[in-house]
Amino acid sequence: MDKLRRRILQDGRSLPGGILKVDSFLNHQLDPNLMMDIARAFATKLDGKPINKIVTIEASGIAPAIMLGYVMQLPVVFVKRKVPNTMEKYYVRDIHSFTKDRDYTICISSDYLTPDDHIVFIDDFIAYGNVAKGIIDLCAQSGSTIEAFGFVIEKKFQGGGDMLRAEGFDVCSLATIIKLEDGKIFLND
Repeated sequence: MDKLRRRILQDGRSLPGGILKVDSFLNHQLDPNLMMDIARAFATKLDGKPINKIVTIEASGIAPAIMLGYVMQLPVVFVKRKVPNTMEKYYVRDIHSFTKDRDYTICISSDYLTPDDHIVFIDDFIAYGNVAKGIIDLCAQSGSTIEAFGFVIEKKFQGGGDMLRAEGFDVCSLATIIKLEDGKIFLND
């Protein structure tokens, strides 16, 4: 996706520790036109898959997921990073966030993830794949089927996307970072 690649190179910042800062257009301030282009690109790549629900995780996955939900006319449910007092029946898993460098308990209501669901999981990034592992576990608990994973940006050098592919999952990444070095961003061809 050329438009996304241009924005990453133009507005993204490479920070120490393998961090790519794209908060000016993707995960703090949002560019709605770019979000719609991202949704259309995902919809094209997912065409023909028997998806009936889009799943994401709060907070940065919500924008691309809701736009994809609009394009594909599918419901979107987001996994919460804390079990709310109002949730009665749910699936739960502990994960470690690379970006925040802390552990979270993630959960999703059993009302919104069922054995009848064939999902695509959408998120802004994949790094080491810790969130993806949590999603795999939540789906296993619910009996739902993961049809694909979709990531706006894959940090290839951190291995999460390759781990998912090795486990047999379909992984759709719209932009792939091969390395972040000396303040520079290197994308795949």
